[in-house]
Amino acid sequence: MKKYINKIAAILTPAALLGTVACMDLDETIYSELSKDNFYNNKVEIMQGVLRPFTHMQAWLAPTGQSGYYYHGELAADQVAWPQKGRHGYDGGDHIRLHYHEWTAQENRLRSAWSLMWAGLGYVNSALQDLQDVDFVEAGLTEEDKQSILAEVKVMRAYHYMRIMDMWGNVPIVTTVGEPTNPPTASREEVFAFVEQELLDNVELLQPLSQEMVGRVSKAAGYAMLSELYLNAEKWAGTAMWDKCIEYSDKVIDGEGGSLNGSMELDPDILGPFNNTNHLSSENIFQFAFSRQGGFTFSWGGFYFGYSNMSEALDVTFSGWNAFVVIPSAFDAYDENDLRKEEWFLFGPQYKYGTTDPIIATEEYDGQPMVYVNSIRRNSEGATGEGSMTEGEENSGARFNKYRSGTKEDENYQENDYIIYRLTEIYFNKAEALMRQNGGAAPQEAVDLINASRSRAFTAADWATEMYTTSSLTLDELLAERGREFIFEGKRRTDLIRFGKFTTANWWDHEPSNDANMELFPIPHVQTALNPNLVQNPGYAE
Repeated sequence: MKKYINKIAAILTPAALLGTVACMDLDETIYSELSKDNFYNNKVEIMQGVLRPFTHMQAWLAPTGQSGYYYHGELAADQVAWPQKGRHGYDGGDHIRLHYHEWTAQENRLRSAWSLMWAGLGYVNSALQDLQDVDFVEAGLTEEDKQSILAEVKVMRAYHYMRIMDMWGNVPIVTTVGEPTNPPTASREEVFAFVEQELLDNVELLQPLSQEMVGRVSKAAGYAMLSELYLNAEKWAGTAMWDKCIEYSDKVIDGEGGSLNGSMELDPDILGPFNNTNHLSSENIFQFAFSRQGGFTFSWGGFYFGYSNMSEALDVTFSGWNAFVVIPSAFDAYDENDLRKEEWFLFGPQYKYGTTDPIIATEEYDGQPMVYVNSIRRNSEGATGEGSMTEGEENSGARFNKYRSGTKEDENYQENDYIIYRLTEIYFNKAEALMRQNGGAAPQEAVDLINASRSRAFTAADWATEMYTTSSLTLDELLAERGREFIFEGKRRTDLIRFGKFTTANWWDHEPSNDANMELFPIPHVQTALNPNLVQNPGYAE
């Protein structure tokens, strides 16, 4: 089913694009008679319309593009950076300004993120408009199928708005393509209420999570969205909603929204949710169903992988831009006996796969063995925790190795899905809500939830000294453990904001701004110029 969904999702149909571009009264040359009126004739064509937003969403949500939600969520936070490395990576200072929280309304990458995310919302609204007029019975489906599929698209719209609200807060609410021409800004509280109602009205109409729903929006995915929405309600809507966060977390944990393997369970393997058969992982809830064999590969290498010489280290066919590195303090946050530190990163001397032959550097250390060090500064061999955003070199910082493609001879090579929600996150959500209800102190239930996740990262021999207790699991420690567990998953900026650390904390080469306005990004200047009804977020000049 994964390959089937992937194949039909990857087809860009004219019907799915109808209404996403404004028209003028110009002479037209007709190249195709295909339109929404003669397209949605069967289940495959209907699902092409439903899944079209997925093929666009990966460009801004997954680490496959340079300017979307993922890029801004990771590089504005305290775990991942894109420093200049010698003659590479300056890129107009974009990544440096993002790390230092010095962005403005003129940022090209913020403009691209806005365009990508709102275009995605346009695809969702367009699909809804098309599908509402389709005769599902004539297409071989039922009216019940229609209600479930329409609910799926509406929940996808809610998810788009949740991510847009997270970045910009006060934005228009638009449900019809092109109407109104210049939509007015709604408050963040109004957007929150819209997202909440859209989810509550539709989540129970969704299909339960199963292998057939991999790559689609299931009931479990809808519950996970509500868990996240209510976890952030105090920041996003001005009112804490911990009870509701717990309620919908429990629905996921108890399997009320379905499961992939009969019951919702944490994957016992810390690499299981990310490997090249991760569509089978017991803890994954919502994901992009990527597939190399299906022609739609999850290409995380661009951001995270070194130059072509590093492909020999893992015996793969892809390489990258030598871009993202782990901030030294983030790498230091793992204990030496933490299995995640060993498994999720490339660090130290690098060797050709299966040998002791060193990978040879090609830039600042041309001709020398490649050795990744926990430092981002020139002449950094042997140094730790020093440097700046402009002093990097090709060996600077630990590197990403959380998703595993397998070697190029593996029958499942690069079949990895990109995970949006997994059960571990829901455990953390519930634990945090329980602690905040309890004045920040951890009740035993919260400790048990976090220990269930953390225990996978230590051997049995080490676990007795590494497990949390009600006294050791503080809110600050919960944030630290959340960072260790979800590094590279695009969630850190949101977490820091919720914990009040985004604008107030020091990390590596970053000093706090102490400006709460920076918790929202500015609406791009070009958008406020085009739409006079948009209101710029506080603290940003035009």
